[in-house]
Amino acid sequence: MKKYSILIVEDHSLTRFGLRTAFEIDKSFVKIFEASNAKSAISIAQKEAVDAVIMDLGLPDMNGIEATKVIKDKRPSTKVVVLSSHEQEEDVLKSLHCGANAYCTKDIEPDKLIDITKSVLEGAAWFDPKVAQYVLKAAGQPEVKQNETAFDTKESQKSADINLTAREKQVLALIVEGLTNNEIAQKLDVSINTTKAHVCNILQKLAVNDRTQAAIKALKDNLI
Repeated sequence: MKKYSILIVEDHSLTRFGLRTAFEIDKSFVKIFEASNAKSAISIAQKEAVDAVIMDLGLPDMNGIEATKVIKDKRPSTKVVVLSSHEQEEDVLKSLHCGANAYCTKDIEPDKLIDITKSVLEGAAWFDPKVAQYVLKAAGQPEVKQNETAFDTKESQKSADINLTAREKQVLALIVEGLTNNEIAQKLDVSINTTKAHVCNILQKLAVNDRTQAAIKALKDNLI
C-alpha cells in the first residue's frame, strides 16, 4: 500500500477536524498536516513536500486559488484537490488554470473525497458533476485567446499534426474518462510501465504539461 502525506487547508476548525478524522481512518495517509490560512499552507507545503493538498477557496488572508498557484509553482508535483462551497464557473476555471487537479463541492461524502484524492495521487483528474459542465464548455470553445478564459494552454496544434497512434488514442480516451494509470493498465491489459510510457508520449505530442490539459485538449480539438 502506498503511503502519502497530505495537507488540509481550511479556516473553519470544526470542518478541518472532521476532514482530518476522515483521512486518519485511511491508513494510506501517514502524515496529515493542517493549515487555517494560505500563508501557513504555502509554508507547510514547501517545507514538508506534501503529496496532496485539500484546499478550501475562502481563506482569510489569500484565497485558495492564489494559494494553489503558489504551491504548484514551487512544487509542481504536489496534487491539489479543491474543496469548496462555491460552484461558480469563474472559480472552477481559475482553480484549474492555477494547477488544481480536482474540484469537489463541500457536500461530498468523506469516503468519496478520500477515493478522489487517491485517484488524483495516481494521476487522474476529477471534477464534481455540478461543475464539470464548465470544464467541458471551456474545452469546447472553438478558439481560446490568452486571458479570455482561465485556461492558459500552449498554442493549439491541428489534430492532423499530432499523429497519435491507435493505442495512444485509446489511452487518451481513458484519461478523459478520469482513469488512473493503474486502471488504464488493467483496462487495456498492459503493464503499468507501458501505460506510463503512453501517457508520457501523449503529453509530449499534445504539448501539454499534465493530464488535465491533455483531457481538455482532447475534447476541444476532437482528438478522440
